[in-house]
Amino acid sequence: MVYVRQDFLPNLKSYKYSSVDHSLTSKYILKPFYTNVVIKCFPMSMAPNLITLTGFMFVVANFFTLLWYNPSLDQDCPPWVYYSWAAGLFLYQTFDAVDGTQARRTRQSGPLGELFDHGVDALNTSLEVLIFAASQNMGQSWYTVAVLFASLQTFYVQTWDEYHTKTLTLGVVNGPVEGILILVFVYALTGYMGGASFWQQSMLRTLGVSANLGLPGWIYELSFTQWYMVQGTVVLVLNTVESARNVIKARRARGDRSRWALFGLLPFFGTWVLVVAYLYLQPLIRTQHLVPFTLFAGLVNAYSVGQVITAHLVKLPFPYWNVLALPLAWGVADSLGPVLQSTFGWASGWPSALGADVYQVAFVFCMLGAAAGVYGSFVVDVIVTICDYLDIWCLTIKHPYVEEGAEKEHAANGSKKSN
Repeated sequence: MVYVRQDFLPNLKSYKYSSVDHSLTSKYILKPFYTNVVIKCFPMSMAPNLITLTGFMFVVANFFTLLWYNPSLDQDCPPWVYYSWAAGLFLYQTFDAVDGTQARRTRQSGPLGELFDHGVDALNTSLEVLIFAASQNMGQSWYTVAVLFASLQTFYVQTWDEYHTKTLTLGVVNGPVEGILILVFVYALTGYMGGASFWQQSMLRTLGVSANLGLPGWIYELSFTQWYMVQGTVVLVLNTVESARNVIKARRARGDRSRWALFGLLPFFGTWVLVVAYLYLQPLIRTQHLVPFTLFAGLVNAYSVGQVITAHLVKLPFPYWNVLALPLAWGVADSLGPVLQSTFGWASGWPSALGADVYQVAFVFCMLGAAAGVYGSFVVDVIVTICDYLDIWCLTIKHPYVEEGAEKEHAANGSKKSN
């Protein structure tokens, strides 16, 4: 399958990466650390994309420890597991940030780097949701589903913003910087406190706030995790509104219709209507098999985001269609029939082909396999197409940069040998 037509490939030549990072943490702490210390650990022969992929392997390792020690997302793990999650996520953030510096100093900057970086970040998002849920003992619950929704929406909206504004904008407090550092701190603190059950206590009581302040009992008893959900909801709304304002402002400046761009959010929210409907109709999946379903939902979002980034790089129309929503829609329709029959009578619905037991679980794993296949074919096709057109390699440097002085010296030495 061809995802990028030959007619659009010349647009890769006019690609120019644009980003604005307002984070003070990044400016005064992380960037000096990356530039003066971390970058020196990588040889000039190492491709930037290989650094990105290596960093992602730390998160994959964290995910495997989760599957071994806490696959149900509601059990306390040994303290070292949480410490390893903190270290792995920090290393991922560091490698993910340094790849750009490596690309500039090896003169390998280009559209493939942005596509590869966003693709890895998209995969990391769903894995990190599961790890965070395990660090809070959220279990396979609607809390975990809500965190997944917020994380995937943030990533999708940010990519949608970049497509229309042509610039990746990071606020004073943003997910890739402060958000990850907060998670690193939470993981480390979880290990220090002896387990994820610590976060299920009343936050106000644990912090020593008096119960005689007149607060309603339900507010006073909110756990650390529930307060995090409140804070996350506020940040999610603010970030979404800010991105929408950025898009409307940018399109108006170009003389384009601003309202039409908002339809670009429909693929995400339409998919999530199906996600919530399916999990509501199939409580077995939500309460016992949420991990594979989360991976599926993450791949669906990664495919959408990958299409948007590809369209941004080669100047394609905005992609509204995601074929991976079809099996999910079929699952919802199959699950809805028996509900309609039991509510309105036998003539109002239809029997389920999958039922609500083992075949439904098999269907989830089939959807996961299909999503992995479709997304994998997309990644391979786009990477190969871009590499062939630009005459580059993905994980190795095909044309190493040679400084002008060294190049002249090499030519001179060659001429002396010939004489």
